[in-house]
Amino acid sequence: MSIGKNMMLIESAFKNMKSFSMISVSKDCPYIEALYDPSSAVLAVITKEKKNTFHMVPKLKEDGNPHGNKKQRVQIQTYGEYYITNVDDIKNFISIFSINTDFDFGKYMVDLNETKVSKIITQA
Repeated sequence: MSIGKNMMLIESAFKNMKSFSMISVSKDCPYIEALYDPSSAVLAVITKEKKNTFHMVPKLKEDGNPHGNKKQRVQIQTYGEYYITNVDDIKNFISIFSINTDFDFGKYMVDLNETKVSKIITQA
């Protein structure tokens, strides 16, 4: 397996905010996609590896409709996820895996340490 240079950066949206994503362009790529969340400055990387996890889901009647507000715990197979929070680590990941290094992903990145808290918003 070849590691690196097998994902493409693209413009996208995340939580109705302009952002960027990375998509796999090769079968050798160990990831399905990577999504940048500008509201939390996190790059979420989705792997091709699957794992069994437990989730609470609505309990269904025999006809397939929800059974009121009842929920049940079910084991579901999901893809693994990694969350990269350090800016230098995000840039390093992009440098290793991106085929289009001229893409300006920096314009979507937010430094949460530089974000100022509004004086209008107060904590309860």
